[in-house]
Amino acid sequence: MQPNLEKMTKIKFGTDGWRAIIAKDFTVDNVARVTTATAEWVKKNFDKPSVVVGHDCRFAGELFAETTAKVLANAGIKVFLAKDFVSTPMVSLGTKNLKASLGVIITASHNPPSYNGYKLKGHFGGPLLPADIQKIEDIIPESNSIDVETLSINDFVKKGMIEYVDLETMYVEHVEKNFDMNAIRNTNMNFAYDAMFGAGQNVMRRLLPDITFLHCDYNPGFEGQAPEPIHKNLQAFSSLITESGDIDCGLATDGDADRIGLYNGKGEFVDSHHIILLLINYLVTQKKFTGKVVNAFSVTPRVKKMCEHYGLEYQVVQIGFKHIAGIMISEDVLLGGEESGGIAIKGHIPERDGIWMGLTIWEYMVKSGKTLDQLIAEVYKIVGEFKFERSDMHLKEDVKNSIVENCKNNKYKAFGSYKIDRIETIDGWKYFFDNGDWLMIRASGTEPVLRNYAESETTEKAFAILKAAEKELLG
Repeated sequence: MQPNLEKMTKIKFGTDGWRAIIAKDFTVDNVARVTTATAEWVKKNFDKPSVVVGHDCRFAGELFAETTAKVLANAGIKVFLAKDFVSTPMVSLGTKNLKASLGVIITASHNPPSYNGYKLKGHFGGPLLPADIQKIEDIIPESNSIDVETLSINDFVKKGMIEYVDLETMYVEHVEKNFDMNAIRNTNMNFAYDAMFGAGQNVMRRLLPDITFLHCDYNPGFEGQAPEPIHKNLQAFSSLITESGDIDCGLATDGDADRIGLYNGKGEFVDSHHIILLLINYLVTQKKFTGKVVNAFSVTPRVKKMCEHYGLEYQVVQIGFKHIAGIMISEDVLLGGEESGGIAIKGHIPERDGIWMGLTIWEYMVKSGKTLDQLIAEVYKIVGEFKFERSDMHLKEDVKNSIVENCKNNKYKAFGSYKIDRIETIDGWKYFFDNGDWLMIRASGTEPVLRNYAESETTEKAFAILKAAEKELLG
């Protein structure tokens, strides 16, 4: 088969990699184009370049990972190719441990099943920094000139240019070294795990074979559900916990297992704000860790309150974990976190990891002998009780843009009875009201959606803020 030399679509890397619909834009030819640019960048920046390559559970992942490996090897770059599907944190850990120049994981993370994607990982074991991603994007050729079909994996293996690696076992060994797994395995507490048909399924069966499992089968279609660990996508898991009556905590991870979803023993969703606060409390009080806390703009300001309580430095950055990773590799960071479930902590890699966060919470519960609700009550003693809700407004592009313009021009002075006390604008608009409640408005960069976030002391009050905002925004 001759390579496709026609001019193709422009490929752009978004907040976290390049993503596109399989067979439409996510094709062998386009993956070869991105890899050609990646190879050029790696060779320019490293003397003896090597790249770790893996794929998650999505459709044709192996085909796209092998395409990537062949194009890199053909360019004279040593490739460490993962056996079977792996999580994003496994590729990041492998990149760091194998001292590779770069990591590539074929994944569309939490996107719908029709998508696949291409994520780049730095040699330090976290997301490649934005400036470097831009350099790669800038040199993606307009068409693919490599006939991938004629390249043989076996030939490259024989020449030592492609070497198969067991990233899952490497990850398991890393977990065993860093957690008291015997305590977690032998506790009287019962745990459950929902892989959402994603890449965490095998490793969790290896680590904790006796817990309750859901959606831990190989199913590239994800039963039609986007594997994003938010409550509306985890109704079956919530019901399983509620109906069982004896599960103390449930962990869910997304398609590539770098995001966390969490449930208490009543089957109630525990959001990322609470998880971040729980993790800080455990790392500081029990592990005696120190360091700076770096959070994305949409995370609750109550984290700042906890940092003040423990004398920790606190920094807020734009949304996108790459902004956090850059600080984690250059400063002493205790925790970096996002509202969307992507959290990284000290003692691991500068990378989001849903399984690692879940095991940390379970270890906290087991070591303290306390339920998740009891541990959250301890957090509330420091920062006060709160609830967080989010709603997405699907709007026509012109309506979305006019609301954004109104925000830029400070048109809004109140949302219903909620008078604006002050505004923060690091990434979107965060409106604080005089009682400490807040509303945040941020336009999606990739779709015609306006994301609204609200926090108050009860769920009802948080929803009331969202409702008042929607009424005001739509005029």
